[in-house]
Amino acid sequence: MADRGRARFCAYLGRTRHSWWCGLSDPPLDGRKMSDRPLALWLKILGTLLLVFLLLPVIVVVLASFTSTAYLTIPPRGFTLRWFAEVFSDPDYVSAIWLSIKLAIASTLIATVLALPACYALHQRWVPCAVLIGNLMMSPLIFPAIVIGVAMLQYVSILDLRGNFGILVLAHSVIVTPYIVRTALAGFSGLDPFLEEAALVLGANRFLAFVHVVAPAIRSSLSAGLVFALITSFDEVPVTIFLLPPGTATLPVSIFTAIDQGSDPSVAAVSTLLIVITALLLIVLERFAGTRRLM
Repeated sequence: MADRGRARFCAYLGRTRHSWWCGLSDPPLDGRKMSDRPLALWLKILGTLLLVFLLLPVIVVVLASFTSTAYLTIPPRGFTLRWFAEVFSDPDYVSAIWLSIKLAIASTLIATVLALPACYALHQRWVPCAVLIGNLMMSPLIFPAIVIGVAMLQYVSILDLRGNFGILVLAHSVIVTPYIVRTALAGFSGLDPFLEEAALVLGANRFLAFVHVVAPAIRSSLSAGLVFALITSFDEVPVTIFLLPPGTATLPVSIFTAIDQGSDPSVAAVSTLLIVITALLLIVLERFAGTRRLM
């Protein structure tokens, strides 16, 4: 009787939109389930709140840099560009800016010269344990920067090389190398191997094939790595503090020192300049290199 009743019930459902309950048809896929709409709404709200949480400190710093008072205040009182003029007229800030620029460029170039051939060899599997070596080259991203700074300080102290600008450049090169490695390996992985083979068949040696075929093909990936390396080196503080030559300071270190001594709106002004420069670099990178294709 139970089976007969179930058969009649399913026969009835076969004439309705709920026939899928008895396996007579597939579930309706109208894409408008009531349970999905609140979930999508909550995800949008959560994403918006997270974005506001991340951008709020940046907005506060930018607004504070235009205040007309001699102290930091939010919301700003009045509007002035005085603090930006003081940044560029202060010899300490100017020398710190130039030192940071030279340090970032030198460390990025050294990291590129060392990491790019290494990544090419790892991609070609010319060395054993290529995956392990690649992971070890990414290790500076794993360890805290303060630990790397203390370790490098002990190392250069043993070698009696403290206070040397070249040592600081090498330390920054170690820190920014993972960014070059990550983007270069991503570029090599997306490279068509037949392009290089065709260049070799046509008479080019390995070096010429790399310069004229491989390097242009990974230009976008390498550009992204260079920009990330420049920004990271320019903003680095923990390692820099331990290895700075006496009487010198990079721009981030100068900002920390100014805050420790009692900050005025010039600190917010120079921070705003850093925000604008970083944003412009990322916009240019996205425009010409297309970072979305690298993710």
